[in-house]
Amino acid sequence: MDVLIQLVLNGILLGSMYAIISVGLTLIFGIVRVVNFAHGEFLMVGMYAAYLLAAKFGLHPYASAIPVVLLLFALGALVQRFIIQPLLSADEHIQIFATVGLSTALVNLALLLFGADLYSVPPSSAQGSVQVAGFTLVKGQIVMFVCALALVAGLHLFMQSTALGRAIRATAQNRNAALLMGVKVDKIYVIAFGMGAACVGLASALVMPLYPVTPTIGTYFVLTAFVVVVLGGMRSMYGAFFGAMIIGLVDSLSGYYIAPDLKEVVYFALFLLILIFKPTGLFGLGRGTE
Repeated sequence: MDVLIQLVLNGILLGSMYAIISVGLTLIFGIVRVVNFAHGEFLMVGMYAAYLLAAKFGLHPYASAIPVVLLLFALGALVQRFIIQPLLSADEHIQIFATVGLSTALVNLALLLFGADLYSVPPSSAQGSVQVAGFTLVKGQIVMFVCALALVAGLHLFMQSTALGRAIRATAQNRNAALLMGVKVDKIYVIAFGMGAACVGLASALVMPLYPVTPTIGTYFVLTAFVVVVLGGMRSMYGAFFGAMIIGLVDSLSGYYIAPDLKEVVYFALFLLILIFKPTGLFGLGRGTE
């Protein structure tokens, strides 16, 4: 029983990392209606930024969270304004090709600048562990769990309590109706894409003490994030959070009880089952009304 509880705790803490990444992906798809295949590369850019701030200025990755979040918000806003926005009236596959092309360009740019070597920040207390009621918890994962809860709660308050948040929700529900009500939809899209990228910036700073960065690190995380988003519902921020918890538990339990190298098979099988039997996801709201 102690082993099972330990695995459940590990799964929940692991899921919090996926949650932060997946919430950003959900924001972009739910509002802009674009599947961003460069989402993992945004994470990679943020991790390299956190690494450079640590290497050049001695900043702990947690202290670099604010500049990295601002950098990723600016990157996301620029991508939306100059790459996605001109293609919004094009077919969906054209938008997908654009984000795939951006992903490839960012990976190759990182290879050109940094090579294929692994880069990591100096060891810190985030890599240590604590004993809670006899169970071992990694400090960095505890921080991620707290930040994931704070992020979802903060986004909820922002969406519900501010004029900009209500405009974003109106745009997500029905773009044409929002236009008729005077909402500047193009501006909302830029802000929403920037917010989604900023969530990845936060994840970058939190992940950097635990994982080394390479040009291809985003691929692993974003594939899992897509499973999370589909599981939780493509337009549900809360679904992304709870979906991430489920995937974290599946990852932890299947890695122990089946085999570590087969855990991806288990949650990708779950991904296929959700697509077949409930394509809107466990918490999905279906397609937009327009």
